[in-house]
Amino acid sequence: MSGTQLSLGAYSLGVGDRFARQASAQLRAFTAAAAEGVDVTPVWNKSNREHLVVGSEPASVRRAADTAVGALRWERPYFVDADHITLATADRFFAACDFFTLDVADAIGDVAAPEAVAGFLRRHDELVGELPIRGVEAPVGMSRAAAERAAGLYLGPAAEAGRLYRLVEAHKGAGAFITEVSMDETGSPQSPAELLLILAALADEGIPLRTIAPRFSGRFNKGVDYAGDAECFAREFNDDVAVVAHAVKEYGLPADLKLSVHSGSDKFSIFPAIRATIRRFSTGVHVKTSGTTWLEELIGLAEAGGDGLALAQEVYAGAYARREELCAPYASVIDIDPARLPSPRDVRAWCSEEYTAAVRHEPSNPAYDPHVRQLLHVGYKIAAAMGARYTDLLRACEEPISRNVTANLLERHLRPLFMGA
Repeated sequence: MSGTQLSLGAYSLGVGDRFARQASAQLRAFTAAAAEGVDVTPVWNKSNREHLVVGSEPASVRRAADTAVGALRWERPYFVDADHITLATADRFFAACDFFTLDVADAIGDVAAPEAVAGFLRRHDELVGELPIRGVEAPVGMSRAAAERAAGLYLGPAAEAGRLYRLVEAHKGAGAFITEVSMDETGSPQSPAELLLILAALADEGIPLRTIAPRFSGRFNKGVDYAGDAECFAREFNDDVAVVAHAVKEYGLPADLKLSVHSGSDKFSIFPAIRATIRRFSTGVHVKTSGTTWLEELIGLAEAGGDGLALAQEVYAGAYARREELCAPYASVIDIDPARLPSPRDVRAWCSEEYTAAVRHEPSNPAYDPHVRQLLHVGYKIAAAMGARYTDLLRACEEPISRNVTANLLERHLRPLFMGA
């Protein structure tokens, strides 16, 4: 597959910015990494759902990114991601974006016709039986029945990805954007053998795929650490990286194709495995963070005290009152015990240090509260409804906010994933 022109680089990090105010603070983390000799490509991502909640347009993400890049004189690549688009939502992103995350997880339930499955497996008989793959301890393989079942599940999503890719290509032009395919928002993880089948199907669709986001085992809850067996994830990630390398050679996919880890922010317990694996294979990875910049805004407001702390407390009270509504769209990616949430009255009595200790993701701090953090993570709708009252305070409290935003990306994400010996 030729014609890909843009370079994402080996290492890339997706960064969210709900209110399009922190692009410069985010970019400072990348400039600090570059100053230490580590190039990581920033990719500003914002989904259609987030735009609808905040009342923004994709152009606002582009303006914020371009302004930050100009102000900091960033001369390396950067991108704006149309995050988790579908055929129904793609149109509004064409003008502003040059990275498109094609979300086809909803099509996984549409089982492919038997004749389509049979034709696919005739073309790819290598998927049936045991297949030795360099870097994987045991052969990757499926029985005929398992291959038929997997093809039935994933040929439909692959075809949907093809339709969506061709729609974007018709508007942007071949080679003018980065393509990611996401199959992570589904109930069951894909095995390495299933991932290989998916990559074969995407190659058949002619998609110049640059990143692939499978569903890994364990839970990738928003804004908190990985919940699951970290050793199991390490083996799975290793095998998936090896499968991607094999698929590149066998199916003519782009040479820089790499895995993408979604909801990857704050997954501290699996960062060592990701880092060790990409170094062992001399490959790259895309890690997409999930809105933690918004939490750093709240932390910065609380640190500022006064009106900033009062507003951060008000956001919690609003989120607490509307917790069922706010949590419903994120039910599969949060674990909140309502009985363990402090009352708004208790939070109103917190000083700056108590609020920041509860929300800042420092698991070693006994005051850290993952239930509070997750509720606030999905509670940005409360701040959005405040309009200028919220954004005006962001400007007034810029110093502590920007300091926290930069430190969160640099010290908790870029450094453990990509930097140092």
